[in-house]
Amino acid sequence: MPNAAITSSKGVGMAESGRKTICVNRRARFDYTISETVEAGLVLQGTEVKSLRDGRADLKDAYADVQAGEVFLLHAHIDQYEPANRFNHDPIRPRKLLLHKREILRLISKTQEKGLTLIPTRLYFTHGKAKVELGLAKGKKQYDKREEVKRRSAQRDIQRALAGE
Repeated sequence: MPNAAITSSKGVGMAESGRKTICVNRRARFDYTISETVEAGLVLQGTEVKSLRDGRADLKDAYADVQAGEVFLLHAHIDQYEPANRFNHDPIRPRKLLLHKREILRLISKTQEKGLTLIPTRLYFTHGKAKVELGLAKGKKQYDKREEVKRRSAQRDIQRALAGE
């Protein structure tokens, strides 16, 4: 079979990996230092899936928390699906994340370390299943953020100078 781009049922082209990105938490990499990432499935209601397929989600203030041996995604905003009217979901309800037990135990031990938290970095579909990418993160100080902005600016100037030669 020739190398062809994978397409979803709606005909929207996706990457070779079969992933369709719904939303990205751009502030996560600016506000936190992400040491490692974990992929987790989401337990969703039908109207939430339809809303995600429309790309109507926001991870701006979201975080994940371990409660009673289970991991939950908190404060992630998934808009209500308009045609569902009274059968709609609560936009910011806690959503259970699907992880293996050993992954949950490892995350519990990591998050008990000083200053580490679970931050969602991306929300996407993989082969028809909604997934969230969680990053094990440590908050950056204000001076760290300034240094990063300076470094990016310097790198951009170098690239412009090399392109102008």
